[in-house]
Amino acid sequence: MRLIFAGTPEFAQHALSALHAAGHDIALVLTQPDRPAGRGMQLQASAVKQLALAHQWPVAQPRSLRLEGKYPEDAHAAQAAIAQAQAQAMVVAAYGLILPQWVLSATPLGGLNIHASLLPRWRGAAPIHRAIEAGDAQTGVCIMQMDTGLDTGGVLLRRKLPIEADDTTARLHDRLASLGAKAMIDVLAMPPPWQAEPQSDQGITYAAKIEKAEAQIDWAQAAVVLARRIRAFDPFPGAHTVWQGQTLKLWSAMALDTPASAPPGQVVQASPQGLEVATGDGVLRVLQLQKPGGKRLGVADFLRGSDTDWRAQTLGL
Repeated sequence: MRLIFAGTPEFAQHALSALHAAGHDIALVLTQPDRPAGRGMQLQASAVKQLALAHQWPVAQPRSLRLEGKYPEDAHAAQAAIAQAQAQAMVVAAYGLILPQWVLSATPLGGLNIHASLLPRWRGAAPIHRAIEAGDAQTGVCIMQMDTGLDTGGVLLRRKLPIEADDTTARLHDRLASLGAKAMIDVLAMPPPWQAEPQSDQGITYAAKIEKAEAQIDWAQAAVVLARRIRAFDPFPGAHTVWQGQTLKLWSAMALDTPASAPPGQVVQASPQGLEVATGDGVLRVLQLQKPGGKRLGVADFLRGSDTDWRAQTLGL
């Protein structure tokens, strides 16, 4: 098919690469404007834009697609580019802009979205993080026929995937990106018109955008909850706690079947096997930490490079 692709991060880049490999004609790529990134905060192209430039595909980077919104000139320029592309369908994956009805109606087969959850569970911006944080046993991808609602369109194909006990968002992201790309290829191989299954009105949950403030550890919570949150916030924004006025990031931990014998946040055991910290319910064994300006370290290396008696320390103060 002749396609328009709309996406921004690495998750979307997987899909765009797969579409090209499957022989689809990429007529236009829509992606977010370049953003400051890295230590020097230099403008950096999105993962999708980098792939598009490598293949010399036309690229548009509107700040908005609302014709009467804040940036109408961007929307009108995008409208002209979309019309010129003369595509059969638009494929969308983690684009990051709201698509008004005029965009969804701009191609004969409409907009097809790769969403990284089993809809209607975890509609919204952060479905991978929220599934891990909630302790879900499985997740998956849905190929959705888009409408103007927030991930409310009918589902054309769904593929399930188990969430492993040690999955982080980074690890699960990569598996879902691959699964989503394959699922989209399968849908595009089906002869249109496609029949989408309406989403159930039962079991709807929303995956709110991840905020940095969420990542601070509240030691009054249960150890099992904290272990999930640490995995959910890897790689972004990185779960953290405070110790002697500095921030410690926690990258790996496990909940122990041990009753807490100290106030929440107190380190009850420090060994190469882990820093064992009392919580509101149980003990959390921290396995990987990072000091400001340092790198991620396994707990054995972390303790080896520290002259602190960690067993007497309290975190979160």
